[in-house]
Amino acid sequence: MSDEQRQQQRLDISRHAVRLFAEQGVAATSGEQIAQAAGVSERSFWRYFPHKESCVEPLLTKMVDAFCQVVRGWPGDLELIDHLRRAYTPLIDGASDEDIEAVLEVVRLTQSERALRAAYLMLRERAEHALAEALAERTGLPEDAIEIRVQAAAMSAVLKVATDDIARTTSKGVTRDTLVQHREEIADALRALSRLR
Repeated sequence: MSDEQRQQQRLDISRHAVRLFAEQGVAATSGEQIAQAAGVSERSFWRYFPHKESCVEPLLTKMVDAFCQVVRGWPGDLELIDHLRRAYTPLIDGASDEDIEAVLEVVRLTQSERALRAAYLMLRERAEHALAEALAERTGLPEDAIEIRVQAAAMSAVLKVATDDIARTTSKGVTRDTLVQHREEIADALRALSRLR
């Protein structure tokens, strides 16, 4: 199996896990149930994920990667805010509406499921490192420069708060208009926090 196929299988397992977590709660969902729903052996399931709560990572990673990809693609002749308004979507790689809903469902679940909240916050910490790397590349400053680290932390915090907000306000389903509003909220918040040019 190729690396791409493995990543796709992990993502598929993640989708099934989120559905089961939403339907019956994390505590009531077993790794065996998730494996069965995804059509993989339990052995394969545990090879992909060290614990069942980590099943949410592939979907959440797609969201963080989408934001980092936009920062990496930031052209020199545009302000970051203008670039975000043109280029940002919550997920990459031709993600479906179902994937966007699944990511938002995970974010909703993190409010009541401590183990999922821990996975979410750990991913946010990794996002800061990825954003610092992208900003360092763009600005020519060292990745560990305090200015870069503070800007990366601020960007990660804006993305988290905006994502928490859209998850909370779209419990009955997300629309294209709410996704546009999400992008605008991120851009406005970053404009207020940052002097990046």
